[in-house]
Amino acid sequence: MKPPPFEYHAPRSLSEAAKLVAELPDAKLIAGGQSLMPMLNMRFIAPTHLIDLNRIGDLRYIKMSADAVAIGAMTRQRDLELSSVVAAQLPVMREAVDYIGHVQTRNRGTIGGSLCHLDPAAELPAVAMAYDAEIDIISIRGVRTLAIADFPAGYMTPRIEADEIVTEVRITPWHCRHSFAFEEFSRRRGDFAIVSVVVLLSVGPDNQISRVAITLAGIGAVPVRVSKVEGLLIGQPPVAAVFEEAADACSTTEVSEDPYASAAYRKHLIRGLTHRALNRAAQRLTAVR
Repeated sequence: MKPPPFEYHAPRSLSEAAKLVAELPDAKLIAGGQSLMPMLNMRFIAPTHLIDLNRIGDLRYIKMSADAVAIGAMTRQRDLELSSVVAAQLPVMREAVDYIGHVQTRNRGTIGGSLCHLDPAAELPAVAMAYDAEIDIISIRGVRTLAIADFPAGYMTPRIEADEIVTEVRITPWHCRHSFAFEEFSRRRGDFAIVSVVVLLSVGPDNQISRVAITLAGIGAVPVRVSKVEGLLIGQPPVAAVFEEAADACSTTEVSEDPYASAAYRKHLIRGLTHRALNRAAQRLTAVR
């Protein structure tokens, strides 16, 4: 199939792109194009204008500042996979990127595109949610920042206006001694996740859990931080029995069902994957002591 007709624009600066998106009616931004191009070809969308961000080199970077890792919105997923900064500072992101499609997909896909497409099964929004990421958004009116928790407006709908462009994702690494794990189940490697789980885990000098983040994805319209379960884990020892109770509690989270998985099956996967991720994170902590 072929896409519907549109007028193509290729700005070379962020200011030019912001001006175009503010002035052109019914415009769509294209980053990696891994999701947008199939939607165009199947005519799910039919924009009048297509604004290509690929020539804006200023939006492609990974920088470590004093307290955060700043990632430009046009940074390729393959760049995340190969980055020593990501591996050292955001290890669960590095682990999750392996599950994004295939190398060819990651060569084109971008972090900004993934966040803006906001597929319920996507790995990067779930990782960003676990890290409490912040997102910078620009328009001709200026720059504003959204916490990742406030970024989703609904199913595949970010809380950004038609004339705005996501420019940067900022993630504060966990500087305390911590560990991590990412688990995902899909029909085939590289497919959309039926359920995925992101875990960050920190244990204090008393061998009690001092900080934890658990995000579930693929279960509904947006990734879910199970903050109530996180609260139950604080002050507990990092042992299998405690993790089993936490996994059972996570499995009570409301989930959706579709032709690929019933609600009961998703709950079953949540229980198993959460238990596995927590145990694996705890084993990694033991290994580095």
